[in-house]
Amino acid sequence: MKKDIGFLLMTISQLYFAQVNYVIKDGSERFDAHITVQSCEDESCNEKGIVKLIDKKTNQLFQTFESDDLSLFLDKDQKPTVNVIQLYNEQSPLIFDDFNFDGSEDLAIRNGNNSGYGGPSYDIYVYHSTKKQFVPSDELTSLAYDNLGMFQTDHDRKRIITFAKSGCCWHITTEYAVIPKKGLQKVYEMEEDATGGGEFVKVITRNLINNKWVIKTKKYKLDEYYKD
Repeated sequence: MKKDIGFLLMTISQLYFAQVNYVIKDGSERFDAHITVQSCEDESCNEKGIVKLIDKKTNQLFQTFESDDLSLFLDKDQKPTVNVIQLYNEQSPLIFDDFNFDGSEDLAIRNGNNSGYGGPSYDIYVYHSTKKQFVPSDELTSLAYDNLGMFQTDHDRKRIITFAKSGCCWHITTEYAVIPKKGLQKVYEMEEDATGGGEFVKVITRNLINNKWVIKTKKYKLDEYYKD
């Protein structure tokens, strides 16, 4: 019995000390982020994680979040990046941004690799001005699971931009507008289709203008269209 208790205590101790903690101070104007990850090895961490936001002004805990798989990579200083969104490359465990263009900072937290082609997926939280806290956004979270990783934001045009693909030769870029009190509305698509073989790519653009879709189709030579 004593051996069993001793083994249990040793296992708990190992699990406790296996946890790794990081502090991110430069990701947000309002908050420092304290990250605890269950497991780290070499230049990456994964498994369960906890994110605590600390108010920079009061130094008090503001809100706590959990992720079932807070996957992250460490930079050259052995620290996690923040606010990096690179298609097919590095995407940070935490992304602070105003995703719904309401003037308040929101938060995306990495949760595994469940987007397209095993890419990073995120749980999205938007700041609720009445509740004075971050609340889950199912609509935005779906975008970060159903496409190629985290979406991008264009603040000048107030658009959310997603990317998706099928194999090597079919890609689609989609833009959404955020309609207050209604949610997302798809307003633009650009489809690049080179699946027909040969030397051409067909590009189809769809623009929502005055609630009507305007569709244009053009063909380009592959070597000219993809020369960059």
